Amino acid sequence: MADANDTPFSSEDDRFHDECGVFGIFGRQDAAAIVTLGLHALQHRGQEAAGIVSFDGQQFHVERHVGLIGDTFTKKAVIDRLKGHRAIGHTRYATTGGTGLRNVQPLFAELADGGIAVAHNCNLTNAMTVQRTLQKQGSIFTSTSDTETILHLIATSREQDINSRFIDAVRQIEGAFSLVALTAKKMIGCRDPMGIRPLVLGDLDGAWILASETCALDIIGARFVRDLKPGEMVVITSKGIDSFFPFEPQSPRFCIFEYVYFARPDSYVEGRNVYGVRKNIGIELARESPVDADIVVPVPDSGTPAAIGFAQEANLPFELGIIRNHYVGRTFISPGDSIRHMGVKLKHNTNRKMIEGKRVVLVDDSIVRGTTSQKIVQMVRDAGAKEVHMRIASPPTRASCFYGVDTPEASKLLASRMSVEEMAEFIRVDSLGFLSIDGLYRAVGEAARDNEQPQFCDACFTAQYPTRLVDVEGSDNIRTLSLLANNG
Repeated sequence: MADANDTPFSSEDDRFHDECGVFGIFGRQDAAAIVTLGLHALQHRGQEAAGIVSFDGQQFHVERHVGLIGDTFTKKAVIDRLKGHRAIGHTRYATTGGTGLRNVQPLFAELADGGIAVAHNCNLTNAMTVQRTLQKQGSIFTSTSDTETILHLIATSREQDINSRFIDAVRQIEGAFSLVALTAKKMIGCRDPMGIRPLVLGDLDGAWILASETCALDIIGARFVRDLKPGEMVVITSKGIDSFFPFEPQSPRFCIFEYVYFARPDSYVEGRNVYGVRKNIGIELARESPVDADIVVPVPDSGTPAAIGFAQEANLPFELGIIRNHYVGRTFISPGDSIRHMGVKLKHNTNRKMIEGKRVVLVDDSIVRGTTSQKIVQMVRDAGAKEVHMRIASPPTRASCFYGVDTPEASKLLASRMSVEEMAEFIRVDSLGFLSIDGLYRAVGEAARDNEQPQFCDACFTAQYPTRLVDVEGSDNIRTLSLLANNG
């Protein structure tokens, strides 16, 4: 989760960010080491901080650190401190200025009947409203993460056992959540009633695993068992696993942008191979928005599978005309004004031989503010491209996300204030085309979008939010739109 007082979406980082990945294992002596590997596979879901909580049968052990998983958790001394045969972990992306340790998960607390740790992926849309009620009742919050709201709801529940207290807590929260929790005797996993974010169940030689994506199972050689169902809660103990459905049934609304960008291409999400969906997106894009050109070039790395599909459908050569430097992070350099214009070249450089004299189709996953697209287009023109056309593997992004994605407020999204023609002029391309919303649905295997009852959460494209936005819509408006858009 991001800090509610963070600076909004960085103007230097013109990309969306999913802000959490979770992983847990129950019944394995080297639990913390396994969680570390699982978090490595989920590093794309959060690069700024990570934490692990383990239990050794007698006490809990907590390690939370700012930075990448490999910066801290691969050190033997750290793993040696995380003793026990069960553990949960979390990797986090925070908006600028929000990497303080007080918000790094899992969050741990000692309750009347024992310790509990909670790690959470996504955003609660009523967290501040609930938090204010709890504060009036005497609760003291030590972080600005809405995950702490869940802990307080568990702690203040009048139910008698941990399962019932957990259910009582999650029934009071709204929005999107996939979470894992660890007690002295149990590991618990839960998805919100609409299943907006992913959570999967795996098995490693008899040890149960919960993870945000299947790629985290692959890295440790675990077996994928199934996706948790929307609204499902699983409770894992030494006796096995039990499943509960504590919510009223609702129509699933899984986040369709997971297929476009967030999930790793080698993951299976809700039964679909992400790489295959992204190739299908490129195929649909080529059918909807053809262009006379010489080559297709992906904007790496997220545009690559869609560019492959586009090139195949358009019968055009696919070339790596832009090369990405994978060893430059978003905090690598803070350039002064005199070199700020060089920032995009820290991450991307053109392969001039492939581009010079060619009519180039650039394929990218989305356009946010448009500043990065503008710089990449200019870089391709400087490399000698005869024409530059851009094709976007999603519909125009016109609305902020309230479900765990770091986005600017809607007014700062290029597509919210410009037509496609105006956007093309702004980023200086010869033509610009976006995938239609029905084309995106076809790419994931649906005939078209059901406008009466959408099959996915696509609010970033349509502004049709599947849940109430209580903290925005409430009578007091205690949280602004821009701050909510930067939590996750």
